[in-house]
Amino acid sequence: MSDSKTILIVEDEEKVASFIKKGLFTQGYVSVIASTGREALGFFETQKFDLVILDIGLPDLSGLEVCEEIRKKNTQIPVLMLTALGSMSDKLSGFEVGTDDYLVKPFDFMELLVRIKALLKRSNEKLKEEDEILKVADLELNLHQKVAIRSGKIIALTAKEFSLLQYLMRNRGRVVSKLDIAEHVWDIDFDTGTNFIEVYVNYLRNKIDKGFTDKLIHTIFGMGYTLKSK
Repeated sequence: MSDSKTILIVEDEEKVASFIKKGLFTQGYVSVIASTGREALGFFETQKFDLVILDIGLPDLSGLEVCEEIRKKNTQIPVLMLTALGSMSDKLSGFEVGTDDYLVKPFDFMELLVRIKALLKRSNEKLKEEDEILKVADLELNLHQKVAIRSGKIIALTAKEFSLLQYLMRNRGRVVSKLDIAEHVWDIDFDTGTNFIEVYVNYLRNKIDKGFTDKLIHTIFGMGYTLKSK
């Protein structure tokens, strides 16, 4: 099954659109049909999609124009272009505006399904890779390699400093209390009566902010801490 992925079908031929939608439904996908480019862009503004199937020949905008507009709003969503032409120049034009794959009409549904699954898998892997790197301003935290980098310089952190920075970066812009930090970083849910959190925040400040004009770790007196850029 597809885990309820939602697909936007942009196709002005009613029979083709209906054929694709019915086939996707049997595979567990949710799909929405747009018969014009402008209708597709309207749907894209108001709904979340995991993939776009886009016909190159539409009655108003071309599929290439629609793809360009989609890419301005979302650089990651997979776009599969459908064409009745299949010439090399069409493919190159499509790739230039951000198409991920091409399928020439007429096509077998199983071939379309294989392409869709491959694009969604690639997209999911990309998202996982992005989730492994947290970024705030010029500070990066690579969760896979366990490395912190600021302005290109590697910062040596202890395991607890790394966990504390990870928690602050995942909650960037939000004020987290000492109790929040104790629960999520040290796995204790009570006030120990010691200042160990302040001590570790200061350790982190000395490594992350010292020597930089843009201070990222801020104390919100009486409330806790927040990590954010100016």
